[in-house]
Amino acid sequence: MPETITVCPLAELPPGSKRVVEWEDLEIGVFNCAGAIYAIEDRCSHDDGPLVEGRLDEAACTIECPRHGARFDLRTGRPLTLPAYVAVDTYPVVIDDDVIKLEVD
Repeated sequence: MPETITVCPLAELPPGSKRVVEWEDLEIGVFNCAGAIYAIEDRCSHDDGPLVEGRLDEAACTIECPRHGARFDLRTGRPLTLPAYVAVDTYPVVIDDDVIKLEVD
């Protein structure tokens, strides 16, 4: 059964914003991509770089790893460019009373 964790009020993560939340031994990047909220593992599958520190492209809904430029689809976690070729985990997002929450397990 997944556990639900609270991230922040929706108003604290406006479009174009991103943040990291920690749960147990995971760091999860939470992104507001043009009004849609997505959550992915904050770790590039190529070299463990912190994705949340990369460039967010709201039009394409991608994040670019700041180390070597691999781009990941925020909706699926799939890499779109090399050097990454393995997807990162994604997490279901729930908006409850204007509060962003994630389902983790």
